Amino acid sequence: MRSLPSAPLGLTYSSSYEVVRVELSGDLDHRHADLLVEAVDRVLAAHPALRDLRLDCAGLSAVDSSGLSALLMVRRRTDKAGAGLHLDGRTVQLNRLLEITCTLEYLTAPRAGAQALRRTGGGAPCSGQAEENLPAAPSTGPEPRPRRDRRDRRDTR
Repeated sequence: MRSLPSAPLGLTYSSSYEVVRVELSGDLDHRHADLLVEAVDRVLAAHPALRDLRLDCAGLSAVDSSGLSALLMVRRRTDKAGAGLHLDGRTVQLNRLLEITCTLEYLTAPRAGAQALRRTGGGAPCSGQAEENLPAAPSTGPEPRPRRDRRDRRDTR
């Protein structure tokens, strides 16, 4: 089985004093994930008063585990810089990846919410339901009775 070549990651910037918008296109994968992290490091250094970093993900064609790792690193860096991270234009595939890995809420929550999630070790289960709203486990029938060995039986005849 041969894999398709990955499309280079394109990064297009637009900025104001407090907001930087980065349009992503191509593949955010093991070959290109470092480019995003390096670009965000440069943006944060060049904009010390940055209030919001907006990543427009609509042009992403693929995101693998390295791309997810890069997004998590970007979140840590923006939190440290005191800037908000926004993942705009998320594709269905990106949303699914974030849901499966239980990172959707962390990556899309406001800074205070992300810090609270980190402190508590999570929150609601990643299925999006509160734990108390989950259906009960299906019953497997009556409780099994302990088996007694023949040697333990008394002759009652």
